[in-house]
Formats: sequence, structure tokens, C-alpha cells
Amino acid sequence: MPFSIATWNINSVRLRMPIVERLLVEHAPDVLCLQETKVPDELFPEKAFRKLGYEHIAFHGKKGYHGVATVARRPIEVVEKRRFCEIEDSRHLSVTVRAGGKTILLHNFYVPAGGDEPDPVINRKFKHKLDFVAEMNAIRAEHDEVSGSVLVGDLNIAPLEHDVWSHKQLLNVVSHTPVETENFEAMRLAGNWVDLMRLNVPHEQKLYTWWSYRAQDWELSNRGRRLDHVWSSPNLVPSFSGYEILRLARGWERPSDHVPVIARFDLD
Repeated sequence: MPFSIATWNINSVRLRMPIVERLLVEHAPDVLCLQETKVPDELFPEKAFRKLGYEHIAFHGKKGYHGVATVARRPIEVVEKRRFCEIEDSRHLSVTVRAGGKTILLHNFYVPAGGDEPDPVINRKFKHKLDFVAEMNAIRAEHDEVSGSVLVGDLNIAPLEHDVWSHKQLLNVVSHTPVETENFEAMRLAGNWVDLMRLNVPHEQKLYTWWSYRAQDWELSNRGRRLDHVWSSPNLVPSFSGYEILRLARGWERPSDHVPVIARFDLD
């Protein structure tokens, strides 16, 4: 059974609903995980999604900031809206969804960006980010013969040398500092997660999912970073059939600075 999951930091779901609709019409993922929705739950645009056939909706939102949502064309069941670092800032949502003969536990994450100064002593936002990633060590890739786990989202860290446009120039820039990338990889390994986007892609190949709004010509300069990720439990790797980074979406009307990533599975 073909099964697809899209993840996208949309940077305000209400503001960018036209391009969300475009994604759903043109690519029709079975499940869409959104981050940075910037809307309280009571104002989430459910009708727009239902009109497009995405009648199963879960959200964990907050006015003006953060927020995650998962919408699907098939039934989903909310498992948890976890609070990290004793702060209620709407950065996690997990649901279960049936696909083929398996129940998939799907985590949708929006990790804090961390501010501008990569020093936890003087920058509380950076400390929050490091603490958040440390708590994510508890999120494990649970699986057995009839179940598996997938973790997606804007994790706000580009872990590998070629996940950024210049490893050397970004070593002291938040999202690619050694303390972030080392803790990030340790957390992934602690949870027994597989980085699906790098599974069959050489580490020397550049992969980006984000291009700054500050660039005059994002496409020409191509100074990107891979901040959006798709992970799975080991038992889903044989069913993973590939993924697509929708780079062209960065040029859509009123775009997010992130683009969608669509992961595809062929589940028995």
C-alpha cells in the first residue's frame, strides 16, 4: 500500500492557506504535518482542509507563535501533546495512523530556533533549544511486528557538513554549531531513529529545505540549510520508497522560507 507523509513549516497556516491548498491538490499526501502554524486551536482553518478531503485533523496551537498540526485523509488518533522544558509553547503533537498492516506512531515536532547568539549563558533561547533537544532523548522509535514510528518536522538543526551551504562559515551560526549537531546526533541515536533523507544519499551531496527570506535572490545564491527532517523506526526502512524536497515551493506566491518534504512508503 503506497503511503505518503508531508512535513512543512508553513510560517502561519492562515496566511499561507493558498499554497497549502496547492500542495494538497498537486501532491495529495496521505498525511500533512505542519509546523509554525501560528494559530490558536479554536481558529484553525478546519473547513479549508475538510473541503479538500482532509477530514481528520489534530492541532496543538498558540496565538501568534509556534504551533503544530497534523491533517490526514484517513483516520488519526491523538496520542500526546507533550510539553517540553516545562513550557507550554505548542511544539509537539503525536498521532497514530493505520497504513497497510501497520499502526504508525507519527511525531510532529517544531524545535525552538534558538535565537542568534550560540551561547546558553547569555542567550536563554539557545539554552531552551539545547534543553529541548536533550528532552527529546525520551522520544524513542517504538516498533514491533505490527507497528512502527515516524518523526518529522522542523527540527531547526542542520546536522551534517553538507546540510548547509558552507560548513566553515556556519560553524558559529545557530542551527549548525558543534554543540547543536553533536547533541542532535546523540539524541537521534539514543532514540534508535533512522535519518531517511540521508539513507541513500551520499553525505557529500548538498540537501536543503530552507532558504532565508533575507536573500535578495534565494535561488541564485542557494544558501540553504536542511532544517526539516524525516526519521523512522528501523523496521520501516524496508518499506521506505523515497522522498521529494519540493524546492519549487520556495518560489510560490507568498512562500514560507521552508519547503515541503514528502516521504513515501510502500507498506504491506
